[in-house]
Amino acid sequence: MQKIIKTEKLPIYSWAKEIEVGALTQARNLANLPIAFHHIAIMSDVHEGYGMPIGGILATKNSIVCNAVGVDIGCGVRACETEISFKNIELLLERIISDIARSIPSGFSHHQEPQSADLFYHPPKSPVIEEELESAKHQLGTLGGGNHFLEILKDSKDKIWLAVHSGSRNFGYKTAQYYHHKALVKHPAYRDLAWLEMGDLGREYYDAMNFCVEFARQNRVRMLEVILESLKRYFGDFEHQLPIDVHHNYCSREEHFGEELYIHRKGAVKANKDDLVIIPGTMGTCSYVARGLGNEKSFCSSSHGAGRRMSRTQARKEFNFSQIKKELAESKILISASHKSQAVEEAPGAYKDIKEVITLQKDVIEVVEELRPIGVVVG
Repeated sequence: MQKIIKTEKLPIYSWAKEIEVGALTQARNLANLPIAFHHIAIMSDVHEGYGMPIGGILATKNSIVCNAVGVDIGCGVRACETEISFKNIELLLERIISDIARSIPSGFSHHQEPQSADLFYHPPKSPVIEEELESAKHQLGTLGGGNHFLEILKDSKDKIWLAVHSGSRNFGYKTAQYYHHKALVKHPAYRDLAWLEMGDLGREYYDAMNFCVEFARQNRVRMLEVILESLKRYFGDFEHQLPIDVHHNYCSREEHFGEELYIHRKGAVKANKDDLVIIPGTMGTCSYVARGLGNEKSFCSSSHGAGRRMSRTQARKEFNFSQIKKELAESKILISASHKSQAVEEAPGAYKDIKEVITLQKDVIEVVEELRPIGVVVG
């Protein structure tokens, strides 16, 4: 941990080397929230979000804050190691990346036919879930846009890894918006951090949120299966390890400091002792497989990625797609982007130094493997 800020009602435990003004203001707002418990934690990838900073962790006792989960409920990363070696995939990589990009809808695209899944037969009681469920069936197994990606990487042994970063699509967005507006009615003075008490409505949101978390997980499962099938066309049947799957926008019931709490992680990953986590960098930098150390000061949480160092608007001013593609090619990384303007927003230069972000949380996680990207598909 880098420092403890003690100027507010609750202390703020920070793992960040520097905290932008907007993110620090949001962390201070959390620390003064009437329902906040014990302390606020902000990780080394922290940056300004909506209401709560990305890379923040909030604990409450009997309340839940929709904006402390965020609109992309259950967004996360799924990754697995394969037995395929880099030397066997290198010359096929361009074709494989093209196949993957064609096989998985991205951006605003979705499946023309509804997708089947067991979870659709057991939705929670929620007006917004009921209203959006049919649309969600067309979104299952789709990437979306923004910072979501499909990636092929290699590890220190030159073994190939596959990774998917995606969330709950419009399904989660609509759910988050619906319940935040309900919370605003109850607590209008806290416009960005309105909460629901864990009575009927709070429980309804909690169940709807968990349904979206499971939808997001199954979304990643579907896409990783598609990538594995694409590779089988080139390599036949091959072995792969059980995937690591972590989500970073959610709230869960956990025990910390002798209390049963609701732990909100927005752009943060649960890193209990010995848990394996995957922390992606950018399309041009390494990602990391790490093992949690169970640090209670971070509510057993780690960063979820590198963290932005500039806004998407600023990134569009500073970078262009041709420049990004050229720099990636120089690093021997192929890119496929269906929406080049969005890809520019995710330029490696728009993010913090992932190696520093990882080093700053050495009391939270220990690195198991460093993964270097060789091919990426962005929405």
